[in-house]
Amino acid sequence: MSSANANKNVVVLGAGVIGLTTALVIQQKGGYDVAIIAERLPTDPKSIDYCSAWAGGHHVSFANGDERMQKIDSATFKTMWELSEPGADADHCFLRIHETQYFYDGRDGHYDWYPDYKVLPQDSLMAVPGAKTGCTFSTLTFDAPKYVNYLLARFLSRGGTIVRGKVSHVSQIVEGGVDLFLRGQASARPVDVIVVCAGLGARTLGGVEDKAMYPVRGQVLLLKAPWIRFGRTASHNENGLWTYVIPRRNGTVIIGGTKLEDDWYPAARPQTIEDILQRCLALCPELAPPEIRVQRMPTVDDLRALILEVGVGLRPARKGGLRLEAEWLAAPKAGGKVPLVFNYGHSGSGFQSSWGSADVALELMEDALRDT
Repeated sequence: MSSANANKNVVVLGAGVIGLTTALVIQQKGGYDVAIIAERLPTDPKSIDYCSAWAGGHHVSFANGDERMQKIDSATFKTMWELSEPGADADHCFLRIHETQYFYDGRDGHYDWYPDYKVLPQDSLMAVPGAKTGCTFSTLTFDAPKYVNYLLARFLSRGGTIVRGKVSHVSQIVEGGVDLFLRGQASARPVDVIVVCAGLGARTLGGVEDKAMYPVRGQVLLLKAPWIRFGRTASHNENGLWTYVIPRRNGTVIIGGTKLEDDWYPAARPQTIEDILQRCLALCPELAPPEIRVQRMPTVDDLRALILEVGVGLRPARKGGLRLEAEWLAAPKAGGKVPLVFNYGHSGSGFQSSWGSADVALELMEDALRDT
């Protein structure tokens, strides 16, 4: 038996940041041949159906004191911090920044595990009217489109397989394997594990059909503002108000945003564009070009002139939170059963929890395989 055939045959569903990262973590462990089947890939034109391309994004945890999620998020931050080291293979995807967070609801963001964490003194909160508490810390931002393409390239360079395909039911993979979507005929080699990282697609994927999944619509603007090298956010957790300024290494800045539950509208709303511009200018007047700020007070029109792109994405949220668990799927052809591992429902924290949740998915997968 060849070494390749001695490996377990793993199929990951989904090529968003969660699917790509999970596939990489399994691949890196060794002993597995990993293939990804996905309808959308990082190299495709931007689409509302592929949320990973629209992420801001910065590593600011949404764990909010939840020990399990904080462990997952901190493990992800550790890996991303290593990836962002100067000279590292992926440092071009990241920008290390000083982040300031303002909280309208007075909550504790539970960010004390980030480097250089400090609580904002009361007198500094006056800079953002209505802010009751706040903090600063060091973190990083990532260029989401560039980063998911880095993950894809890394996976392929290590022998991974990518297949474009629309999976209607997980049983199709059990019976036909990757070749069903690659060549239109069943694979001779049986599938040992299926890992579902289908995001919002888990709502309609046959054999999963998780009705707890729902979209949280986000709308953002991409500006050209290379003078911004810091992050700033003001938020209210309960009412979903989230205003943020997230710079990227390449000199562009993501500003936003919205958190609209069960909103499926796929195009940008003009009134939301104006709202984002007004909120972000109030939070961060430095967004306006320096030459304007030395002459007069900046206006929304000054920011409008910097817009490169308007984006809309549907965050894959889940009632009850992230689904990280395993179950069994009957495999009549093989005369047994196949483990089905779930890693989806991250909502807007997919990047922040990607490596940590992938580690948990790997553990679940290996525990299930020991029981076969």
